[in-house]
Parts: sequence; structure tokens; C-alpha cells
Amino acid sequence: MAISWDSIRAFALFFGPMLLPKAISYYRSVRSAPRRHGLSVQPIPPTIRVAIFMLSFFAFLLVVQTLPAASPENLFIKTQSRLQIPVDVLFNRISALRPNNVFTAWDHALRSKFVNMESRLLYFQYGPEVLAECVFCNANEPKSYFYYSLPSLLWPHIANLVALAIVTSPSLTGKYGSQWRTLATVASGILAALELYFVYSYNHQANARALRLDDIDFFYWSTRSYRLVALAVLDAAVVFALYLSSTNRAFVQPPSPAERIELVNRALVAARSRMNAVGVVKNTIMRDEDLRSRSQGYWQHEVRLMGEVMEEREVIDGVNDALSNRIDMQGITRDAETYTQNVLRPMQE
Repeated sequence: MAISWDSIRAFALFFGPMLLPKAISYYRSVRSAPRRHGLSVQPIPPTIRVAIFMLSFFAFLLVVQTLPAASPENLFIKTQSRLQIPVDVLFNRISALRPNNVFTAWDHALRSKFVNMESRLLYFQYGPEVLAECVFCNANEPKSYFYYSLPSLLWPHIANLVALAIVTSPSLTGKYGSQWRTLATVASGILAALELYFVYSYNHQANARALRLDDIDFFYWSTRSYRLVALAVLDAAVVFALYLSSTNRAFVQPPSPAERIELVNRALVAARSRMNAVGVVKNTIMRDEDLRSRSQGYWQHEVRLMGEVMEEREVIDGVNDALSNRIDMQGITRDAETYTQNVLRPMQE
């Protein structure tokens, strides 16, 4: 059943005001998630870069398969023949197109089946391979062709699912890829189920009324193109999601408690190492006579310089104004005393 433009517009007008604010809110929450978790944008990790290249190349191959040169041969389009053309005339035209006018194995198989209209209609639904190679199928049982075509219908989905499983493997892409593993699997299953449903429920008898070549619905070739494009779009969506999540631009997963503890421990170890380094440098300065004299000379110069600055009239007026009007000295004194007690209490204990 076709859906008219008026129906689409009515649905958009009805659901748009409800869904649009939610979509905007979701987009903003996704964009602000990295800042909420204190994460900054980072370069693409090397493993993610490899996964993105692999999946992008696979999507490119899927798109290439939709080109006419890579599509299965359509005898009626190639010979510009109507559906009702006599079988001898059709295959005379085909013979003229073959090298040395020699039929292929598929040509012989299809010629024996094109003697009735039902087989020609099934040819448009299932394509040349199924009709030529199925030995137990017959036009009186159209669904037998569907059962035979199941492997050829499912193998592109299975191959694409394997590619998605590789690029979303935790061992290859870590948490950035594993977070999309379930969604990619579900989407692949939905695409496969939709294609099987459309092929199974397609009414091949609708082409029986086609009097011209342009009136024929070449369902098999159209479905094949839609399938490959849909799988390529799915792969492109996973690539884009991997890029966003791996660079912390969107779809950020907050660090787990264990990861946070590990990060804090690393920061503490780094701070302790710096403090130890400062202690070593200070101890070295105090033990070396030349360095000690240079350090004392620096601080004597600093004290003299700051004393001269603090004696200037502008500085004195500014300090007095700050102490009397802008700075709460009692609060600062109280905070300093609290800080001093917290620092000295462990030493006293």
C-alpha cells in the first residue's frame, strides 16, 4: 500500500511538535555529555582508525555492487523485450548478444522455463540465478523459489554483520566499538527481516498486466540495490558513531568507578613524584655552597625589590583601599588558620 504525500505531511504536522523538542533536547544532551564528564576532544585512536578504514572500504564495495556493470544480467532489459515476447524471439536476440552466438548454461535453463508466463513473472521477483539453478522449484509452487533464494538473500546481511562484529569487537576497538555492537546487530537483523518480508509478500502477478517494458517492476534488481545501499548506510552510520565516540565529541561513556580510581591514583603518583623532585632539588641547593649563595642572593633581591614597590604611594593607597573595602581579612585569617591546623594536625598526631 502506497503512502501519499498528504498522509506523510499529516503525520509530520501531528507528531512534529512532540518529537522535535525531544530530538533537540537529546542532541544537546549528547553534545554536552563530554563536558559534563570532564572529557576533552582527543585524536582518533589508531585501532579506531583501522576499524573506520575497514568498514568504510566495505561500505564502498557495497555501493560499487549497485552499479549496472556489477548487477546480474536482466535479459528483458538487455534485449529491450516486452514481457509477452515469444520465447524463440527472445532467445534469438540473446544469442545475437552472446560471444559466437553460444548460449550459457543459465540461458538454456531459462529458455526451458520461459515457456510459461508464471516463470517470467517469478524471474522478475527472484532473479536469474534462482530461476536457472533451482532444480526442485516449479512455477506451480512459487514459494519454493523463495525457500531456495534464502541463502542468496541472507548472505550479504551475514557478511555485513561479520564486518560489523569485527569493527565493534572489544579486543579491536575497546569500549568505543563495543558500545555500538548491540545496536549494529539489531539493525542488521531488522534489515534482513524486512527484506525477507518484502520478498515473501511481493505479488509477482502484478507484472502480468504490463504491456510495455517500462511498465514492468523489476523487483529483484530494485531490491538488490536497496539492500546494498541500506547496508552501506548502516556501515556509514557505525563509522560516524565510532568517530564521534572515540574522539569524545558525542555518545561519551563516563569512566567506570574502577577507571576513575585508577586515574586518581595515577594523578597522585605523578604529584608525589613532582614533590619528591622538588625536595631533591631544594636539598641539593641547600647542600651546595654556590647554589645556596645564589638562592639567598635571589631572595634578598626579591625582598628588596618588593619592599621598594610596596613603599610607592600608588601601591600603598591601593592596598589600603583593598583592605578596607574589598577584602574580608577576618575570613582570610580564619581560612588560613583552618588550613594550617589541617596541615599540622597529622604531624602532631
